[in-house]
Amino acid sequence: MEIPKPMPWLTSIIVVAAIVFPGVPSASAVVDSSASKETETMSGHARGSFTVKMAPQGEGDSRDGVSTGRMSLDKVFSGDLDATGRGEMLAARTAIDGSAGYVAIERVTGTLDGRDGSFVFQHSGTMTRGAQSLSISVVPDSGTGELTGITGSMTIDIAADGSHSYTFAYSLPALE
Repeated sequence: MEIPKPMPWLTSIIVVAAIVFPGVPSASAVVDSSASKETETMSGHARGSFTVKMAPQGEGDSRDGVSTGRMSLDKVFSGDLDATGRGEMLAARTAIDGSAGYVAIERVTGTLDGRDGSFVFQHSGTMTRGAQSLSISVVPDSGTGELTGITGSMTIDIAADGSHSYTFAYSLPALE
């Protein structure tokens, strides 16, 4: 069986479903309950838009009705989060229309609420015959610089015109 070149379906599934999953609530951030209760935190909601470029990485694989592939992610966030995101995604699509899944790790570097640093998002998305589920959360203890200690989760929406927007619910330790 011939393995397909960069999978055109993967770009479609990512743009249409895996990245955007419109209107799906995000999972709550997991916070370590053993952390010091004395540390003051601030919570916020960042909102804005982003652009994303994706490129196939290597050859995909297709067998037994399931196609898999790997893509690079290149994002630019604007709004309350002024940052770039760089990451990698693994995706799978089945022979059943509307059934697919992806996971991704994305390092975000920039400014949030006037604070500079970076952190890592972990993505997990599935589509079961069109029913969509998406979770994007901050990897615990991945924050650097003034974003050290950040926790949170993000939701993504796509408008009819194809533009992407985000809402990022986050908590940060107070600056000393």
